[in-house]
Amino acid sequence: MFKRSIVPILKEALEISPAVLLTGARQVGKSTLCLGLERNYIVFDDLSQREAALNDPIGYIASLKKPVTIDEVQKVPEVLEGIKLNIDKYHNNGDFLLTGSANVLDMKKARDTLAGRVIELPLFPLSAKELQNKPDENIIDTLFNKGAENLSAADIGIEEILQIIINGGYPKIHKINSQRGKSLWFNSYISSYVERDIRDVGELRDISSFIKFFNILAPRSCGLLNKADLANSSGLSEATVSNYLSMLEMIYQISLLKAYSSNISKRFIKSPKFYLTDSGVLAHLLNITTVQELLNSNKKGEIIETFIYGELLKHIGYSAVLPKIYHYRTSDKKEIDFIIEKGGKIFAIEVKSSQSVKQEHFKHIIDFQKKSKKDITGIVFYMGESILPFGDKENKRYALPLSVLF
Repeated sequence: MFKRSIVPILKEALEISPAVLLTGARQVGKSTLCLGLERNYIVFDDLSQREAALNDPIGYIASLKKPVTIDEVQKVPEVLEGIKLNIDKYHNNGDFLLTGSANVLDMKKARDTLAGRVIELPLFPLSAKELQNKPDENIIDTLFNKGAENLSAADIGIEEILQIIINGGYPKIHKINSQRGKSLWFNSYISSYVERDIRDVGELRDISSFIKFFNILAPRSCGLLNKADLANSSGLSEATVSNYLSMLEMIYQISLLKAYSSNISKRFIKSPKFYLTDSGVLAHLLNITTVQELLNSNKKGEIIETFIYGELLKHIGYSAVLPKIYHYRTSDKKEIDFIIEKGGKIFAIEVKSSQSVKQEHFKHIIDFQKKSKKDITGIVFYMGESILPFGDKENKRYALPLSVLF
């Protein structure tokens, strides 16, 4: 079983809050993690438990032995009212650990958001550090507390890195050895879990049009979100596209990255970028199963960028620093893939799928550093082996191999 970076965070949250909501996509390991804790365990996949909870949510919650874990709580969001009343009456920290593969706090059927009574924690697919049995290493904390020069490259070859990118982060995929087995698993995941969760969070009248939309959407990972273009390509209305996007966000299959804005320029593009949350799902939908296919693909850059965005989200989510992440794009086509900011400190990050780095790869970062008075460190991720300095006396800049993420 993989050691997860979130474990100490989860235990601390249970010590200081009466309820903790552990959220994340299906199959990221929520149930496995919760079963390892010494708590009463209820799962709403059990029809009898679900029926009892629906019949009398307040009485059902009152009858449960505490502390209790309630798995798949999005199936019966009505119990949130009973949980709220129980917390208000007893207020025992750690009484309720809830898990959901859809964001139950945003669901229409949820009558109460448990505001002020719950800590929400995201559980992501496995990070590269977790796969390498290094769950306590967090690159975001290292960057903000010690600087990029204190990162270290892992002893791992580029072919192994690329295979992990193709596999993605779902734990079960790393227990399957054959390419056909992995393809079968991804097909099943999309048809069984994604479709099921979509039905849980909203009204879905035409599953075939949704699957068509998902297949049109996926290859555009890393791009600016253009609903009109998506509607035109899929033959759907913009309202339906917006609904599908909202539901995919709620079940953690896509992530929208907000645009960075600052008083250094009024010419920022405000549209968000969107990403699939797992590079393995993206590679599967693009029919890429081998390292050679990835290297030959005209989508290689997008797949690697999707992977790095997912890794950054995981490290930010599990960090002590908890910075914000954005993308940067101006009307005169100056682009930086990621801006990670906390206080007056910024890391401006570009992703390149090449094995070497040139000074010109930093040109938009250099322009950004010149325009801003903030403490900005520039980073270019690349497919080489060494950590290389590219800065000057005024500003720090580094080329980082993908292996620093492992």
